[in-house]
Amino acid sequence: MVDPISLEVFKNLFISTCEEMGVALQRTAYSPNIKERRDYSCALFDPKGQMVAQAAHVPVHLGAMPASVDAAISVHSGTFGPGDVVILNDPYLGGTHLPDITLVAPVYIRSQGVPVLVGYVANRGHHADVGGMTPGSLPLSTELYQEGTIIPPLKLARRGRLNQEVVELICRNSRTPEERKGDLVAQFASIKVGDQRLREIVERYNADTAFEHMDALLDYSERLTRASIGRIPDGTYSFTDYMDDDGLTEQPVPISVAISVSGDEMVVDFEGTSPQRPGCINTPLAVTVSAVLYLVQCISGASVPPTQGVLRPVTVKAPEASLVNPKPQHGVAGGNVETSQRITDVLLGAMAQALPMLIPAASQGTMNNLLIGGHDAVREKPFVYYETIAGGMGARPTKDGVSAIHTHMTNTMNTPIEAMEFVYPLRLRQYTVRRGTGGDGKFKGGDGLTRDVEFLTPARVTVLSERRKRPPYGLHGGHHGTPGENVLLRGGYEEVKLSGKEVLDVEPGDVLSIRTPGGGGWGTPEE
Repeated sequence: MVDPISLEVFKNLFISTCEEMGVALQRTAYSPNIKERRDYSCALFDPKGQMVAQAAHVPVHLGAMPASVDAAISVHSGTFGPGDVVILNDPYLGGTHLPDITLVAPVYIRSQGVPVLVGYVANRGHHADVGGMTPGSLPLSTELYQEGTIIPPLKLARRGRLNQEVVELICRNSRTPEERKGDLVAQFASIKVGDQRLREIVERYNADTAFEHMDALLDYSERLTRASIGRIPDGTYSFTDYMDDDGLTEQPVPISVAISVSGDEMVVDFEGTSPQRPGCINTPLAVTVSAVLYLVQCISGASVPPTQGVLRPVTVKAPEASLVNPKPQHGVAGGNVETSQRITDVLLGAMAQALPMLIPAASQGTMNNLLIGGHDAVREKPFVYYETIAGGMGARPTKDGVSAIHTHMTNTMNTPIEAMEFVYPLRLRQYTVRRGTGGDGKFKGGDGLTRDVEFLTPARVTVLSERRKRPPYGLHGGHHGTPGENVLLRGGYEEVKLSGKEVLDVEPGDVLSIRTPGGGGWGTPEE
């Protein structure tokens, strides 16, 4: 029997399972990207593959992960057994982009000598390099094949035994194979933790009780979400914003949305959005749905359990062969990190018309991806560094935005200076708040930051960023934030202004300065 107390107990049991998986992954990972920046996510699913719990990790991972679990079940449902683990990263099968590798495992208990499926556990980690045209596997590509190793749903483990051949294949295609092996094994260990914890819950309370509470959590999330949507005035709310470019052409790229609210249901229609682009900013459908899930969770509040039930009252319409639902095998490396942020800006811009006292102005609208790779002569091995860089949060209806913080579809930390300089042939020359870049208003947008990296060895650099041409918008009379800048200081002095998306070679003594956007202001400054 489900009552309010038992529902809260099970909700927290399931969430704590995901959080413990995350701790295990972070503490056993090799790469600074997972260990320091915490670029990973963990979630738990019922026997039907519906997400019933997640830890507060990376929104763009978590909203897309159910599609990966669906793909794993579709391919291996007839052959799944205790101890099996599936690995995949294909963006057209529920992935986000190729560096994000997902592990999915069914969890079984034995009942009267027969294995009984009680759910699935999954994690997703961003690997700093999985091959492809440039170090870091986020190139200015024209097709998916250029971005790295594509992994369809494969058995990484059978009956608890790791398939070393699959591991070796992935590592052989990476510029940093030892790091890849360490991170893959860390993900595998995290899966084992989730398997153990879910079995303990089911064995303690019995399977029927666990299933009953999984269903109840999904229904509870749906009810609370419907109540939140029901408080939005009926109507259709439209908004359009633009990507700076696709990295290959200078043409601005529109993203349009119309959110129609009727009673306790919502239709999110992306009609009018740009067709799929030649460059790498196309967004897999799973990522588009992830951004919608994020919006719905934001307007519903923290009290709503983050399950798949949140999306039951919501219909997403994304035209085929569009920027937000491309056809295989268009490039998607930047769609996950950059376009997802603009989709979020567009969704919030539309909803601001219906809920003006809830929705903030635009935040920086980019993850400012910086990838550096080369050969470390001191350590005598290749290296690949990956970082997303914080910026300004948009001002809120009741207070200023926060400065120098990750927002919306990313929820990672920074790489500490000490960790970066210890592991890589890099030196951080400056790391400061970029004062005055937040938009003015009744409440001011948060400021961006400046991060200057000096190279101690020759390297190839990829910068994948947005909001260099079009600033983050203000709301209700608030001023827009200051756009970002990317500048290369040749020899540490000669300034060369870079575009938002660029691949370049650097020499020792060169300094790359990433100057991130500020958030938009809210309300007129006169207020």
